[in-house]
Amino acid sequence: MNAARTARAPRAIRTSRVALSAGTALLAAALLAGCGTGDGTGNATEDGAEPSRAAPATATLPADHRTPEGTLLVADFGADTVTFVDPERGPIESVKVGKAPYGLVVGEDGRAWVATADAVAVVDTRTRERVDRIPYETDSGPATTGEYRGGGMGIALSPDGERAYVGVNVPDGKGTLEVIDTEKRQVTDTVPVGRRPFDVDVSKDGGEIYATDHDSFDVTVVRADSLKPRRIEVAPYGTEGGLGSWLKPHYAAVRPSDGKLLLPFEGEKLVVLDPRAGESDIEPMKANTHQHGAQVTDDGTLFAVGTGPIDPSEDEGPSLTMRTKDGKEKVFPLEGPHEDVAVSGDGGTAYVTGGFTRDGFWNGITVIDLKSGDTRRLAAGERPLGIAVL
Repeated sequence: MNAARTARAPRAIRTSRVALSAGTALLAAALLAGCGTGDGTGNATEDGAEPSRAAPATATLPADHRTPEGTLLVADFGADTVTFVDPERGPIESVKVGKAPYGLVVGEDGRAWVATADAVAVVDTRTRERVDRIPYETDSGPATTGEYRGGGMGIALSPDGERAYVGVNVPDGKGTLEVIDTEKRQVTDTVPVGRRPFDVDVSKDGGEIYATDHDSFDVTVVRADSLKPRRIEVAPYGTEGGLGSWLKPHYAAVRPSDGKLLLPFEGEKLVVLDPRAGESDIEPMKANTHQHGAQVTDDGTLFAVGTGPIDPSEDEGPSLTMRTKDGKEKVFPLEGPHEDVAVSGDGGTAYVTGGFTRDGFWNGITVIDLKSGDTRRLAAGERPLGIAVL
């Protein structure tokens, strides 16, 4: 890693995590969707390329038809909606949830909890309807859009589905973890955490919540019973550069076998953090690219999204890393930046969202056949970030 990266790079990108949902994914048929390299504003780029355009939701299902298993749900960071996506044909229907939705998580009851700029929206994924909206207790300023907007980021559910935990970003300050009673649909507690909580995860037994705090180089561990927070620094490259550093934690995934947190950095280092002991080990990775979204399947396979190089002269392009529990890696090259990932219920297909929070995003998903390595592009919403397989 070139140490000069830290000094010259602009502030790093936000992230949010999406929990995997069970379900049988429909196998892919080829559908290519165009992808422009936008400047993040909808204007053409300097080289004259066409900007990325939102793919319209189409009536591929009757409005009263219940959503089938294997449908994808994405958070449209560039709009005020979530979009339901047929994994073969593209967008089905969009539902308004609130400004700039970031992360989402789906419970076993079929309800999606979506972190937007000013509230958590609750969506019945079976009927494709918003059923509630829960404002934050934290004052994070006006609801805006863009990479550094305030409001909800990472979101997760307790194993019993009784509580939702959402990380709330407060621009220029420390964030909070808000606890939502999912039956009463109201915020019951607010816990201080670090800066810009991109990701929120929960231990398998529900006893701890983990907020991955991007701008403070740490993970905040919160006891579910006492709501007492504890900070653990996670900075395998150090903290030099502060807010200007790219080399920060983004997303984490809880390893099923032992409850340790897996945090990929730069396609070079995997931090394996024991949140109870507060200690970590570092294992080598090989993709050599700036990494965001992380997800782990029940068999312990880790998926990590590479957004592209910090230094194009030294680093590799965008990719998806598939890393087995014994450390063997397969790297799938991607075209253009991506943000987050979900995996089909049968483990055969990965869906990687193209709604990167900086310039270069596109309005779709890359679908990867994990056995053959074949990829195809699928139109999906507007700047999709968070994703789940229903």
